[in-house]
Amino acid sequence: MMINTEWYRIFLHAAENSNLTKAAQTLHMTQPSVSYAIKQLEEALGVALFDRLSKGVRLTQEGQALYMHVRQAFEELESAERYMKKLKRFSEGRLRIGANGAIIKEFLLPTLDVFHARYPQIRIQMSQEKTSRILERLKNGTLDLGFVHLPISDDEIRIHSSHASSYCAVVGNAFADRAQKPLPTAELTQLPLLMLTPGSSTRLFIEGWFRSQGFEVDADFELNNLDMLAEFAKRGYGAAFLPKSFVAHYIADGSLLELETETPLPERRFGIAIPKDVSLSIAAGAFLELLN
Repeated sequence: MMINTEWYRIFLHAAENSNLTKAAQTLHMTQPSVSYAIKQLEEALGVALFDRLSKGVRLTQEGQALYMHVRQAFEELESAERYMKKLKRFSEGRLRIGANGAIIKEFLLPTLDVFHARYPQIRIQMSQEKTSRILERLKNGTLDLGFVHLPISDDEIRIHSSHASSYCAVVGNAFADRAQKPLPTAELTQLPLLMLTPGSSTRLFIEGWFRSQGFEVDADFELNNLDMLAEFAKRGYGAAFLPKSFVAHYIADGSLLELETETPLPERRFGIAIPKDVSLSIAAGAFLELLN
């Protein structure tokens, strides 16, 4: 016989009231319905759960053992329900984001600040990683949202929305003479070039821009993040290629100079990546609403 889980709820109330009539009143049921459910549960389990007394019922030894397990199970369910309510009120939960460093500083931080202020009890977990790793983690369920450079080709990922980012070439004051007039790409290749490590999407983007004009270039300095590229450029080690918004304050204070290239660097697009056919968490959905 298949056991109806509702029988366990009725059993729990009967055990705690020690009276089938009181249990029926609590459950808004008739007393015969409660008696029937208890009888069905006893037959399904093959044990007597209650001794029937003149003024109520009393758990048998087997009934007492079952009661301890059933009470614990329902306490877990009630705890789960309370947790769901907290998630809906944003008093519990987490937001897991993966993003490229440039996107974090240029696009993500302002919205993240608003989200954190509005929902301070949501735990934010952010990973600064390469696009390939972000896509991998989205698919294995360890990230909710990924902010990645486009294009990407992955049948398991959908792009929620895309945005444009402008890039520029910058140098320190040691190369101030190169910032006086538009610079041909051939002349730019003669400067020491500062780039991210091979295989990064930003490195591939810059190499592709040179290649579209017939130039194959090598990096003189290979660094791990944009802050290091900017720092080495400021110190006069060569030309770095960075998002304009990332270096705007350096250009404003004169520690970096923007090179005007005869062939402008194209805009670079990035998007918000989400696994296909996977429901967003409440926190992730709220974050997307803020972005929109």
